[in-house]
This record gives sequence, structure tokens and C-alpha cells, in this order.
Amino acid sequence: MSRIVMITGASSGFGKACAEIFASNGYDVILNGRRKDRLEELCRSLEKRYNMAGYVLPFDVRDQQAVFESVKSLPAGWQNIDVLINNAGLALGRDYFEEANLDDWNIMVDTNVKGFAYVAQAVAQLMVKRKQGHIINLGSVAGKQVYERGNMYCASKYAVDALNQAMRIDMLRHNIKVTGIHPGAAVTEFSIVRFKGDEKTADSVYNGINPLSAKDVADVIYYCTTLPPHVCIDDLILTCTRQADGIYFYRDEIK
Repeated sequence: MSRIVMITGASSGFGKACAEIFASNGYDVILNGRRKDRLEELCRSLEKRYNMAGYVLPFDVRDQQAVFESVKSLPAGWQNIDVLINNAGLALGRDYFEEANLDDWNIMVDTNVKGFAYVAQAVAQLMVKRKQGHIINLGSVAGKQVYERGNMYCASKYAVDALNQAMRIDMLRHNIKVTGIHPGAAVTEFSIVRFKGDEKTADSVYNGINPLSAKDVADVIYYCTTLPPHVCIDDLILTCTRQADGIYFYRDEIK
């Protein structure tokens, strides 16, 4: 039977790129996100191109009841999840602490921390029954180093880093791998969402550098799942060559 990967936030960015690489390598894929139409379109495309099976599981990770009910509703064969890519997350705003929009803060905490934890626990409960599985948690360089006007986004990603470490410890007795992946600057819809549709400002984030692509990150995630059963990459920071961390870049002069 084919191995199964579940991907949250699969309709775009890292999640969609992960769906592509796992499907192309023979995995059956559970696709989660809020945009059901995008998920269904992606599912049809993957099945046609890679001759694998897809399952669309739309829900908002912020909705605790929906998360657990949706995962429990999976047909028996689909509950044998080998890999969870816990990817759903977002940044909203780039404001100074005292000026930040509290609605933005609440959405980031509800999505990046609470929703992240809900999904991980719901799927971990299935993996524990089989004493096997691999949970891959998408963090950020923002969870390793705080930068100006990053405030609550950085805080949420620090929480992801802490939860990743906690899962790694707690899952040891169940033979479950846990890996944290922390990308730097990468071209996805991320910046457009952060700057609330202001594409010019979003694009300026990447001025003078050759940033990561979603495929770059997906390739690294897939690699982490190909290692022998006794080998686990616990934590991995991934940046483009011109970025050292959350603050330091070397940019070409813009003429």
C-alpha cells in the first residue's frame, strides 16, 4: 500500500510544493486548507499526473472542533498517515509593537500556535496507535531570532520551535520522528498576505537577493523523510545564500 502524507495549508506555497513532490514520489496525499476549490483542483491534477490517490480534507486549523472531527472522519485506510507536514500558518502586518493591530495578533496566535498544535495532536493520536510516523513542523527563522516589527509573528514562531522540541521529546516513546524546518526568505503568497495585498511592498522584501522558492523548501522537507528509520533530523534552518538569519542579508545594489 502507498504511503500517506497529510499536508495542511496545501492550496499554495510550501504546502502545494510539498504535495507535488510527495505525489511524484508515489505518496497518496491528504490535502488540507480552507479553499476547497483550490484543493479539489490540485487533487485532480496530482491524480492525473502521478497516478496516486488524493483526499481533500478542508477545514480551518483555528477551529478546534473541526480539526479533530475532520481527522477522525477520515476513512480507515486514510488514517494510516505516515507523514504530517504541519504547514498552515501566516504573518499579518509589520507594525511596531505599540501600533500593532490586535486582530492581526489574534489571527496569528490562533493559526500559528493553537491551530498548529490542534492538527499535530489529532494526527499524532493516529500515529501513536501504529507506533510510527513523522511529524514535520514548519517554523521560520523568525522563531530563532526576533527582528524589528516582527513582534507577535516572531512570538508565534518561537512557540512553534518550543512545541516542536516538546513533541520530539514526548513522541520518543512512540517511535515517532519530529522535525522542525525553519525557512528564511522564500517567494510564496506569504508576503502578499502579510502586507494585505500590497504586492509592491511584498516584492520589495526580496530586492537584491535570490530567495528560496517553495520547491526548494519542499525538496528539503522530502529529503528529511527519506532517511533510514533510525535517523531523524530534529531541527533545520534553511536560507538562501545571501541570508544569514532573520536580520542579516547581503543584497545587490538596486539600480
